[in-house]
Amino acid sequence: MSEEIKSLSDLKKAVSAKEKATKKEKAVTSLEKREPKKDKYGRSYATGRRKDATARVWLKQGKGDITVNGKVLEVYFPRPVLRMIINQPFVVSNRVGQFDVVCTVKGGGLSGQAGAVRHGISRCLDLFEPELHTSLKKAGFLTRDSRVVERKKYGKAKARRSFQFSKR
Repeated sequence: MSEEIKSLSDLKKAVSAKEKATKKEKAVTSLEKREPKKDKYGRSYATGRRKDATARVWLKQGKGDITVNGKVLEVYFPRPVLRMIINQPFVVSNRVGQFDVVCTVKGGGLSGQAGAVRHGISRCLDLFEPELHTSLKKAGFLTRDSRVVERKKYGKAKARRSFQFSKR
């Protein structure tokens, strides 16, 4: 150590500085050491979830074709907003048109399914190219959105809506 430790507070500062440095080194080396996870066909697999929807996603290098439940993306998700949601991980990581995606999705509605596919694609990209982890994490695509519909309670019209009160 370059500086002398004369008091207990100096010792605490020195120890905390050393701990911070080792934590930083571990975080950097863990991202660098991660190997891409691919099967024998050169694909990465991940599961994405949102609301009640679950998507199983396979990603491989290609020309940008996205297939959902055996249908082309434009046919399965006709609304442009849903297609934009699905393509967000590629836009953030600057990989538009470089990967083919095949996925099966079930449960929930179209909005939840689109969110599940986006989550699955993000996790696949993270496995395929570990150096994309920071940009995907910063955009919030690797975090599972845990918000689900609140259950209906007895004595209520919906989850929180009460029946109209009548005085007479």
